[in-house]
Amino acid sequence: MTLVTFLAVEFLILFVVGPTIFAFARHRIPAIPALWAVLAYCLFILLHDPRFDRRHLWDTSGFRQHLPAILAIFALCLAIGIVLILRYAPADFLSLPRSRPALWSIIMVLYPVLSVYPQGTVYRVFLFHRYRELFGSDWGIVLASALAFAYVHIIFRNVLAVILTFLGGLLFAYRYLHSGSLPLSSFEHALYGCAIFTIGLGTSFYHAAVLQRT
Repeated sequence: MTLVTFLAVEFLILFVVGPTIFAFARHRIPAIPALWAVLAYCLFILLHDPRFDRRHLWDTSGFRQHLPAILAIFALCLAIGIVLILRYAPADFLSLPRSRPALWSIIMVLYPVLSVYPQGTVYRVFLFHRYRELFGSDWGIVLASALAFAYVHIIFRNVLAVILTFLGGLLFAYRYLHSGSLPLSSFEHALYGCAIFTIGLGTSFYHAAVLQRT
């Protein structure tokens, strides 16, 4: 088996077969422990690869350069999201902070640490480094990252989650491509994720809600 074939098989197992089995198997395994198991594998590979620049994991030097664009795009997307929710699902607007403020507060604190940073490591740092040669061009790897990131969200079993995470995946991968910074792309990811849970779309991204329906 050639290296390219091995990487292609590994990619399919990690980013297609694995999420498919997790989404449709009859189990009650929480999503976060499964994510951290994949994270452990990815970090093991990265940290034992002498070609990997570990500064990608903590470099914050690009914040000053990229922050204005990050905040401007986020403000526009947030405004659009609020308008759409008020138009089509007004009862859901701010539903989580209004009905369960303690849970909302916990999510705001733990979500970036337990979910965003591991996802950034797997779907951007690891995927970019491991499969760059497999997908070739910059936009090839950005698209692969976004598609893999979106596909794993089939675990929530709703189209909205997949569509939104594909769009977000393009943005976060583009940011990582141009900054090489996991903290920066994770900061941007956390902004959108926390906003989703705040403005009223949280049930589309909550694995426990899926388990309750099955």
